[in-house]
Amino acid sequence: MNILLIGSGGREHALAWAISASPLCDRLFVAPGNPGIGQIARNADLKVTDHAAVIAFCRAETIGLVVVGPEAPLVAGLADDLAAAGIKCFGPRKFPAQLEGSKGFTKDICAKYDIPTAAYGRFKDRAAALAYLEAHGAPIVIKADGLAAGKGVTVAMDMAEARAAVEDIFSGRFGGAECVIEEFLEGEEASFFVLTDGRNALPLATAQDHKRVGDGDTGPNTGGMGAYSPAPCMTPALCEEALERIVKPTIRALHDMGHPYLGVLYAGLILTRDGPKLIEYNCRFGDPECQVLMMRLKDDLVTLLLACCDGTLDKVSARWFDDVALTVVMCAKGYPGDVVKGSEIRGLEGASAMEGVEVFHAGTAAQDGKIVANGGRVLNVTARGATVREARDRAYAAVERIDWPEGFCRRDIAWRALAREENR
Repeated sequence: MNILLIGSGGREHALAWAISASPLCDRLFVAPGNPGIGQIARNADLKVTDHAAVIAFCRAETIGLVVVGPEAPLVAGLADDLAAAGIKCFGPRKFPAQLEGSKGFTKDICAKYDIPTAAYGRFKDRAAALAYLEAHGAPIVIKADGLAAGKGVTVAMDMAEARAAVEDIFSGRFGGAECVIEEFLEGEEASFFVLTDGRNALPLATAQDHKRVGDGDTGPNTGGMGAYSPAPCMTPALCEEALERIVKPTIRALHDMGHPYLGVLYAGLILTRDGPKLIEYNCRFGDPECQVLMMRLKDDLVTLLLACCDGTLDKVSARWFDDVALTVVMCAKGYPGDVVKGSEIRGLEGASAMEGVEVFHAGTAAQDGKIVANGGRVLNVTARGATVREARDRAYAAVERIDWPEGFCRRDIAWRALAREENR
């Protein structure tokens, strides 16, 4: 089978790494891909926002399965257009993709179906949003309603920060003028991943990521500075509770609405004193969580993706290596603000040659035979180990082999899991 993967980041490099290992995959194309992906698949110069061009490419290359990596093409309805053309696609259609595309849409489903989440207000009017803030006070959480590349959420600890976040959203910075304001919840956060074919749900692994740019969880939120799997805080009992009280009711809700959800459902959870509650949904694999999931997956990824598409998810299972996987995100200096592109990155071969290590490219480009930085989050240095300590030590040892003075990374990835492990 020929497969087309949509995307160009670290998540897509990890997916390409897993898909290319499948005996079911004859040829793998990635659009637009990146230099790291180009070492294991064929990068396709394809404008993915042009759905007619994607369909024409699929027909020309006899593509049997399209896998959509990022959220934007799903929210834009790429899966709908592929389905209408008779092309199999892994990823939800436009309506259910609103679970990520609209925070308000998700909160309204939670309210209707009694899914545990934070109390909230939904606003299209700036004055009404500010009045809600004054009535509820800080700390409080302000979210841009639409897609914001992981940067549209402010956990405001005081009213000045909260008002500034509302003003930011209504200025149009995130492309829209609607916000959701939520109750501030206390607890540890974790990521829970499930595959669904619209009826059946297959739990995958858990993970935890680091959103803040600086060590000690300081500084602004980012798209993610690192992750590890499994999440030690997500016990089997908590996974079962999240599945039964949060994920399955969501799948049933969309099915009842006539828009079954097909793909991976990524639930961002917070573990409160009252049990797990939903922070948000994503309609795709996380980035950088996907990188650690793919490093731990024992079974053939393509078999699982096809079962989602074919409605046979109840006939398959997913097995995982017991090892811990951990990824460190290397960023261009200045991230998550403005960054300078074009700096050369050396030493990638030495890092990738280490046992248990994979270096997934995110924001890179090839220039005059060199690999250069071409974005904010540039590399995902990922390692597996028998323990958190071993995986972490391998990942940071690989980071040290990469010669890139213009880059930086957090130095405390998995600090919470490491403390748990060492205090057992």
